[in-house]
Amino acid sequence: MAANKENYNRLSAFFNEEYTSLRRYVQSKIADTTERDAEDIVQDVALRLFSKAADHSPIHNIGGFVYNSMRNRIIDLMRTKKEHINEGDDFEAQWAEFAELFYSDADNNYPEDLKNALKGAIKKLKPAYQDIIIAVDFEGYSYREISEDTGVSPGTLMSRRHRALSLLSKHLQTEKNMNHN
Repeated sequence: MAANKENYNRLSAFFNEEYTSLRRYVQSKIADTTERDAEDIVQDVALRLFSKAADHSPIHNIGGFVYNSMRNRIIDLMRTKKEHINEGDDFEAQWAEFAELFYSDADNNYPEDLKNALKGAIKKLKPAYQDIIIAVDFEGYSYREISEDTGVSPGTLMSRRHRALSLLSKHLQTEKNMNHN
């Protein structure tokens, strides 16, 4: 029982002294995404460690133990795949948000023909351009995640997306001009 209380006290002291360093460590590992918050991860790991402090044998290297726990939690989070978006209400809302990149109407209510024009324009892109637009702008993947999955460098992916957005912008501008005439 003394080892359990000692683990709890040592963890408590370590987190009190090293909280800022732990948060910075996590931030350095997850800097590629805004969906994850370093403070949430540190608190999640702390909660897990404190709740299981009694289950561990005496922890001799408290720093190594905590940092390994942080690293493992980050790896777990990075491995979880984002769920793919199927066409439906959310998909339509994302089409409208994506259309906002090209038109800045104050009411954010985009006509159905504009959404259809955007869908058609994306379908006319080369498959590599379609893939990058859908992965980044609709499914929320980072360039780093796509690069790891495909083996294509992040710089190449960024260039493809930039080119695809340029082509979409030109196509939609042409479509807009044709509709206004």
